[in-house]
Amino acid sequence: MKLFLKKMYKALYLWAVGGLLYCLFEMMFRGYTHWTMGVVGGFCFIMCGLLNEHIGWDTPLPLQMLIGCLIITGTELIAGVVLNIWLGLNIWDYSNMPLNLWGQICLPFSGLWFLLSAVAIILDDELRYNMFGEEKPHYYFWRKK
Repeated sequence: MKLFLKKMYKALYLWAVGGLLYCLFEMMFRGYTHWTMGVVGGFCFIMCGLLNEHIGWDTPLPLQMLIGCLIITGTELIAGVVLNIWLGLNIWDYSNMPLNLWGQICLPFSGLWFLLSAVAIILDDELRYNMFGEEKPHYYFWRKK
């Protein structure tokens, strides 16, 4: 039971950090956010952070970033369809952006998610190392030497 509570605390802590940082980022650049973006941002942060936990530290960081970008873009599509189309909340609309799909995802923002996934991966690893005593982060940018 104690191990379960410790894992739950860690997951909730990381989710909250990711969600709050995403909301702050959105407020800095859009001027507003929606509470659901904290939920979605926290989920994406957790998923990006788990990459090297499951695919290994030997995976080059740019490949982790690409996988993170795909996770975030896929999450954004699912969240957009549910929140914006089905529920009609109109939280975001990329209809004016090039190469968009239903106004919910677009190529320019996927590029941004590629870059931000590096921040999420590294920050998650540093938090896991410094707060929870997990393995010290180490990265490869092209391939293991």
